[in-house]
Amino acid sequence: MTDQPTKQKLWGGRFTGKTDPLMHAFNESLSYDKRMHAADIRGSIAYAKSLTLVGILTKEEEVKIVDGLTAVGKEWENGTFEIQPDDEDIHTANERRLSELIGPLGGKLHTGRSRNDQVATDMRLWLLEAVADIEASLKAFIRVMVERADKEKSFLLPGYTHLQRGQPIRWSHLLLSHAFSFLNDLQRLQQLIPRISVLPLGSGALAGNPFAVDRDFLAKELGFMSVAENSLWGVGDRDFIVEFMMWGSLTMVHLSRMAEDLIIYSTAEFGFVTLSDAYSTGSSMMPQKKNPDSLELLRGKSGRVYGNMSGFLMSLKGLPSTYNKDLQEDKEPLFDSVATISASLKIAEGVIATMEVHGEKMRKALTMDVLATDLADYLVRKGIPFRETHHVSGRAVALAEARKCQLNELSLQDFQSLNDKFGEDVHTVFDFEASVERRQAIGGPSLKMVDRQISVLRAALN
Repeated sequence: MTDQPTKQKLWGGRFTGKTDPLMHAFNESLSYDKRMHAADIRGSIAYAKSLTLVGILTKEEEVKIVDGLTAVGKEWENGTFEIQPDDEDIHTANERRLSELIGPLGGKLHTGRSRNDQVATDMRLWLLEAVADIEASLKAFIRVMVERADKEKSFLLPGYTHLQRGQPIRWSHLLLSHAFSFLNDLQRLQQLIPRISVLPLGSGALAGNPFAVDRDFLAKELGFMSVAENSLWGVGDRDFIVEFMMWGSLTMVHLSRMAEDLIIYSTAEFGFVTLSDAYSTGSSMMPQKKNPDSLELLRGKSGRVYGNMSGFLMSLKGLPSTYNKDLQEDKEPLFDSVATISASLKIAEGVIATMEVHGEKMRKALTMDVLATDLADYLVRKGIPFRETHHVSGRAVALAEARKCQLNELSLQDFQSLNDKFGEDVHTVFDFEASVERRQAIGGPSLKMVDRQISVLRAALN
C-alpha cells in the first residue's frame, strides 16, 4: 500500500522528507503575523495588476485573482478564515486559500515574487497604517495638554531641580514643557514616514524581478512614496523597524518622565494633583490608598519598549546580506511596541484630561526662599555683578534660617547690613506673581510667554 500524497508546502519541491512538527511550530509566524492580512491582500492585488501590465496575466485572470483575494480578505474581516496546519505565515495562508477559491490560477500570482519582498512590503504597509494611528493619538494627547495649560495659567507652584524647590513657575509652564517634548516626538515620527514608505515589492528573492514589472506603478498603487532602488537592500532592510522602535523608546521615556512628575505631585506630601478614579486603583489591604497605577504602568512600559528595540538590534547586528530567517524576529517586538505605545498615548491623554489640579496646594508650597534669585537680580539692577549678588543673597538666606523666619521677614536694616545697595523697595521682590511675570524672555513662565508657547503648539498641531 502506497502512502497518500501529502499537501506540499510552497517551498517544498526540493524537499522529500516531512518537517518535524516541532520545527513547523518553531518556524511558523502566522500566529502573530496574521494581523497583516489586510496589508498582504493589498500588496497581492497590486501585484496581480502589475502582472497583467507585463502580459503574465490576462485581464480576465486578473479579475478572478482580485475577486478571489477580496473574498479571502472578507473571510479575515468577518472571522471565518480557517487556518490550516500547513499555513506557515500570512502569505502562504492567503495564497493557499486563494487557490482553493479559484483553482490553479492562484499559483500564477507568485510569478516573479518571493516571500522575501512580500513580507517586507507587508511590514511597511502595516507599519504605515499603525504610524498614522499613533500620529493621531499623539496629536490628541498634545492637544489635551495645551488646552489644559490654557485653562490653568493662574496656578503657581515651585519649579524643582534635583527635586528641591528652585523658582516659582506656572503650572501651565510645567505642563507645556512636557508638551514640547511630545511635539518633538511628533515631528520625529513624521520625519520617519518617508523611510518607512519605500516599496520593496519587485525585488524578488534578492536579485530583482525577471518580468520587468512596473515598480513605479506598484508604488503608486500601494501609496508608497518611493521605490527600493537596490533589490538586496529591499528584501534585507529592517532599519525602518529599528528606527520606529528607537522613536518609540524615546517617546515612552518622555511619557515615563511626565508620569514620574505626576506620581510625585499626586502624593499626600505634595497634593498638587488627584488622578481620576478611572485611572487609579486601590490597595487590597489599605482602604485609604489611591494608587496612580496608570502612571506607574506608563513608567514601567517604557522599559518594555526599549527592551523590544534592543533585543531586535541584537538579532540584526550579525546578519549577512539580504533575507535571513532571523528577520522573522522583527514582527513580535514591533507589534508589541506598536500596541504598547498606542495604548500608552491613549491612557496618558485620559489621565491628563481627567485629573484634578489643586492650584491652592501648589501656591502653599511656595516659600520665600524660592525668591532668592530674584533678590540677587534686584542687586544686579543696582549695578552689582551677579556673582557678588549671588553671595549676598545666599547670606540673606542663611540669616533668615538662623532667625527661623522667611526671607521677606528680614528688616531693611538686615538687608543693608549685607549690602548698602538694598533700598526700601527691596520687599517688592517678595511677590511670587511678580517674579514669574518678570521672566518675559521667550521660553519664560510669564503669562505672555505661556500664551506664546500655547500658540506655537497649536500652530504646529494645525
